[in-house]
Amino acid sequence: MIDELLGDTEIRRAAVAARPDIDPAITIARVSWGVVTEPGDGVAGALIAQLGESEALRFGLGPQNFGLSEKAIEEGRKRWMPRAQPRAIRDALRDAAEVGARLLLPGDAAWPSALDDLGDHAPVLLWVRGDQDQLSSAGSVSIVGARAATAYGDAIASELAGDLATTGTLVVSGGAYGIDGAAHRAALGVGGSTVAFLAGGVDRAYPAGHQQLFERIRESGAVVSELPCGAAPTKWRFLSRNRLIAALGDATVVVEAGWRSGSLNTAGHASALGRPLGAVPGPVTSAASAGCHRLLREYDALCVTNAAEVRELTGMSPTGTRGESRPEPEQVQLLDAMSTRTPRSPADLARTAGLSSERVKGLLGTLALEGRVSREEFGWLRVTA
Repeated sequence: MIDELLGDTEIRRAAVAARPDIDPAITIARVSWGVVTEPGDGVAGALIAQLGESEALRFGLGPQNFGLSEKAIEEGRKRWMPRAQPRAIRDALRDAAEVGARLLLPGDAAWPSALDDLGDHAPVLLWVRGDQDQLSSAGSVSIVGARAATAYGDAIASELAGDLATTGTLVVSGGAYGIDGAAHRAALGVGGSTVAFLAGGVDRAYPAGHQQLFERIRESGAVVSELPCGAAPTKWRFLSRNRLIAALGDATVVVEAGWRSGSLNTAGHASALGRPLGAVPGPVTSAASAGCHRLLREYDALCVTNAAEVRELTGMSPTGTRGESRPEPEQVQLLDAMSTRTPRSPADLARTAGLSSERVKGLLGTLALEGRVSREEFGWLRVTA
C-alpha cells in the first residue's frame, strides 16, 4: 500500500505541504497508520517499533508476519484493511490543511516525550490546532472529573487549575463538560496555558457547546487528537483518549467522580504509568465524589485539597517549576511504599513495592542524595516537602 500511496501525486503533494521538512514517505506512512488504526493499537505500535512506519505499513497490510504471532497480525489486518483506502489518507491530509491542523510526529522537537512511556500503545501521530510547543512544557498537571459536576466540584477544579496555571503549569484535560471545562476555563482566565485532548477529530467541537472554549484554548494552548479530522468521538475513543491525558501530566488529579466515572479510567492509566495520582475528597454523602473516595481507599491516591498539595505531589516548587526531571516509575513505586513516620528496612520496602532488594538499595541512595528519603537507626523514611 505504501508504494501505491507514494505514487499518488496528490497524496505526495499534500504530504509535502503538511511536513516539508521530512521525507514524504514518513508523513504518508504515519498518516496512513493514523487512518487505518484505532488509537492505542498495540499490534500496529509493535510493528512500527520493529520496522519503522513505512516498512511496518508494507508488512502489516501484506502477507508477511515478521515475527509477531500469526493470530495478532491476522486480527490486526482484519481491523486495518477496511480503512486502507488511498482516498482516506488523501482526505486526512486535505482536511487537516483546511482547518490549519499541524501534523506532529515522534522525534519532532515539540513531540511530548512523556507519551512514549505508553510503549506500543503510544500514538503514531498527533494532529494539533494551536501552539504545539505547549505539549512539551516543563511542568504539567492533568485535571479530570465528572461531566455532571456539582458547584463544589466546579469551584475546586477552577481553584486548582487557576492557581497552577498562574505559576506556568500546563493544565491538561479532555475538553468535556463539567470538571474538564472548569479546569480549561480557569487556566485561560489567569492567562495560563491548557491542552485539551479530544476523542474525535480536531475539526469537530465535541461537545458542541464548547466550540468557543476550544477556540480560546487554541489561542494560547492546543487542541489535540490522534484521530484524523472528521473522525467522530465514540465511547471507546474517549477511554483510549484518557491514556494520553494521564501520560502527559506529571500528575493526575481527579476532582469529582462518580463510582463508575470515566475519570477512574484516566486514574488507572496514571497509576499504571507510575504517575502520581491525587483525588479531591467530597462529602461522604455525595454520589458525585464516590469515585474519588474509591481512589483514596482502593488505589492509594493521595488526598489533595489545594494547588500547593498538587505541586507537592508532582515535586514542583511553589513557582511551578520542576527542580528535577520526571520521577521514574520505580521511584514512585518505592516512595509509595514508604512511610513518613515508621522506618522500614530495604527488604520490607522491596516486598511492598514489588522491586528487587538490590534495586531498592540503589533507588534509596539516589533518593537520599535528592533529599527525598532519610536513613534512620531502624530503617528508611520518606521526607515530606
